[in-house]
Amino acid sequence: MSLYFEHTKQTAAALAQSLRERQITQLRFELPDLAGLSRGKTVPIAHVESYARDGLNLYGGTVTLDSASNPIAGTGYNEDINFADCLMVPDPDTVSDVPWIANTARVICDTKWYDGTPQYAAPRTVLKTMLQKAAEMGFGVKMGHEFEFYVVDLETRQPLYTGNPIFVTAITHRHPALEGLMRVLAQSGVDMITANGEFGPGQWELNFAALDGIAAADRAFVFKNTVKEYLRGQGLLATFMTKPYAHLSGSCSHFHLSLFDLKSGENLFLDKADPDGMSGLMKSFTQGILDHAPAAQAIWNPTPNCYRRIRPGTFAPSNISWGVEDRSASVRIKASKDERQHLEVRVPSALSNPYLTAAASLAAGLLGVQSGAVLAPERKGLKEADGAFAKLPTEMHEALAALRADAAFTEMLGAEFVKIYTIVKTAEINRLRDEIPAAETAEYFDLY
Repeated sequence: MSLYFEHTKQTAAALAQSLRERQITQLRFELPDLAGLSRGKTVPIAHVESYARDGLNLYGGTVTLDSASNPIAGTGYNEDINFADCLMVPDPDTVSDVPWIANTARVICDTKWYDGTPQYAAPRTVLKTMLQKAAEMGFGVKMGHEFEFYVVDLETRQPLYTGNPIFVTAITHRHPALEGLMRVLAQSGVDMITANGEFGPGQWELNFAALDGIAAADRAFVFKNTVKEYLRGQGLLATFMTKPYAHLSGSCSHFHLSLFDLKSGENLFLDKADPDGMSGLMKSFTQGILDHAPAAQAIWNPTPNCYRRIRPGTFAPSNISWGVEDRSASVRIKASKDERQHLEVRVPSALSNPYLTAAASLAAGLLGVQSGAVLAPERKGLKEADGAFAKLPTEMHEALAALRADAAFTEMLGAEFVKIYTIVKTAEINRLRDEIPAAETAEYFDLY
């Protein structure tokens, strides 16, 4: 018996036993698909050990399904291999409770083919690969995601309140579902730190603590899917759709990141001698993000609807810029000048996949470090109002073209992933393009 198999066997047995000790009767094997949606299977406790040891079979193209769950031809994961199965491999470090379902827990899984080859297009694998590349350079990665989302009545689809009462405490706490959601998130292992109302009516932002490595994206995955599932059980619908209302605030996912030394734990973005606390490494990393922002845009904003948010004067950056504490810039430098020094990528939408947002930002930044990129001097004034900056792609097809054209970025992220991502997203936008928008019918049908 190989040492690997013996270790896997012992880990599987320990996982099952720990669940029994907590009176867990069923375990949800979950994985994030391209959109960050949770997919998988629920397993009774009697079968958890065998599936944890041997892997749980699943349709191999699951991670490549489009937003309507269509299998897309040409990816290499579907008809090309006769729609073969893959195996879900649970990560015991990710077990957490599902508090609104009795005696139920979840575990996040990686996926591999039956011959043991990882599915390199799986978002969690993409990020793990990027984290390994960072580690090979001596870097650990601390990350945090923020998400805005609207909460509406499940039946009427009307927001919970009107107006734009950002940070108004009494309105934030007007609906009891928020208190329940905060408790459920904490019970699910999400370390909540703040909650507030955002600019839109019924738009909330709940923030959770940053973590190192893959754990940060795992927490964001649990957060998003918990918000959706729990609130639905309370008669509410939470939507992370980027721009659900034409004339109201869009929803974003600001992404925070810093690098630290794997040996010493020192924040490598900090240089106390610099006026803004920025180390040379931080400057090169920031420039890398800017250099590859057009390609990363296709991942940060993964649907046509996302681009409806990118409008001047809406705190949704539309140009390629950076600034110290400038909320209008694509990359905002959080210049605390202490161990909290980090950068914030403000371009991603709420609909983005947290694993892929992190992977794309890290890939771009590391490319800047590898090339010794020199950060362009900061321009004075509000960056969004400065017409001298190059613009980000403002349509999905433009962003996908930029992604396909960026060879260095593709190589860093992985050619298999980029190929599959662009195929799936192109099919998705072509399908949606053929639909007739309600606004067009309202505009033309009766009048002409």
